[in-house]
Amino acid sequence: MDRFEGHIAGIGTASGTRLVIGRWDTSPFGSFTDVMMEDAAGRRTLLAPTAQIADYVGATYTFDDVVLTPITSALAGGRLVVDAGDLQVLAELGGVTLLGRLLGVLPRRLATHPRWLALINPVASLLVKGVATAGSAGQGRTEYYGVTSARAVLGATATWRGADLGTLAPVSPPVRFGFSSAPPRPQLVTVTTTIRRPEE
Repeated sequence: MDRFEGHIAGIGTASGTRLVIGRWDTSPFGSFTDVMMEDAAGRRTLLAPTAQIADYVGATYTFDDVVLTPITSALAGGRLVVDAGDLQVLAELGGVTLLGRLLGVLPRRLATHPRWLALINPVASLLVKGVATAGSAGQGRTEYYGVTSARAVLGATATWRGADLGTLAPVSPPVRFGFSSAPPRPQLVTVTTTIRRPEE
């Protein structure tokens, strides 16, 4: 199984562009940041730092465009800052949400285990609209999202190719990269993503 441990930020903007930022501390590719972006017209773009990562993510999710670009990110002092070339993002973070506190009650080993995530998947979207904890990752693979904490995003600024994307807004309509969307309420979650290959 491939495991990615880190954070995912889901951010909506007044322009209708929605951003899903993955900031991975550990993964099969080491530490890296990637961004999935869907604009108001529904065009889906992946920003990835290497061709290898783009190929892996592109085999897991669906995009109309793929952009290879150096990406740096910093998560500290209540801020998430992302420099992805043509995309610049600054998000102001709040405290742990009620859902985040509830998720923190579960032992991490249970909260991120694929069997547990498959078991709770039928009720996940009832608790948080558009969200799933298990589903197809393409090529016969299965993907599991194990969230262990969540912080609110209180504000954000973002520009794409020099254009201001507008103020913070809900992640709505849901993004269409894969089987699950980010929650409508902008937030940063601590997550372990596991991808099980067919032979496993």
